[in-house]
Amino acid sequence: MKKRPQVPLDCLFQACYNPELEAEIRRCKEQCFQFNQLHPGDLAAQRRLLAGLLGGLGENVVIMAPFWCDYGYNITVGDWFYANHGLVVTDGAPVSFKDHVFVGPNCCFTTAEHPTDPEQRRSGMEIASPISIGSNVWIGAGCTVLAGVTIGDNTVIGAGSVVTRSSPPDVVAVGVPCRVMRKITDADRRRYPEGRVQ
Repeated sequence: MKKRPQVPLDCLFQACYNPELEAEIRRCKEQCFQFNQLHPGDLAAQRRLLAGLLGGLGENVVIMAPFWCDYGYNITVGDWFYANHGLVVTDGAPVSFKDHVFVGPNCCFTTAEHPTDPEQRRSGMEIASPISIGSNVWIGAGCTVLAGVTIGDNTVIGAGSVVTRSSPPDVVAVGVPCRVMRKITDADRRRYPEGRVQ
């Protein structure tokens, strides 16, 4: 396997008008397109494509189409990962999901930032900062997680949140921008009655 280009982290680099990176993105988009055309019941083919696309793939991983990313090999996914329809990951920097992560529909994880200075932005410069998602995390529908964010184990991010800064473990966080609302407590275990599938 050929050596993949590594962008520098947390500093400006030439992201646009860069033939090597553009070729990598084109290769990745073609693989995403193939994944998105698969029959939803063809789990074996889905896994084969994801294994060739992502940098690390745990056991029992489900990603519902459509799914799009920029490079693929900067994404690592742990065991028992589930992402609903419409997942977008712009992975110029590493994006890691640990075990038992749920991602709601239409969520975006973006490591990319563009310069505020218009000349730098026009010239195609970019910054990329890693994103890290702990174990047992639930990201609600329609969330955006921005560059440089870490979300601690067991945390819930409420639907529609824009996560601009890191969240500690064991909390519920929500809003634009996303803020910690409260700790997760034992009372949460008793919040809903248990039912049975008939």
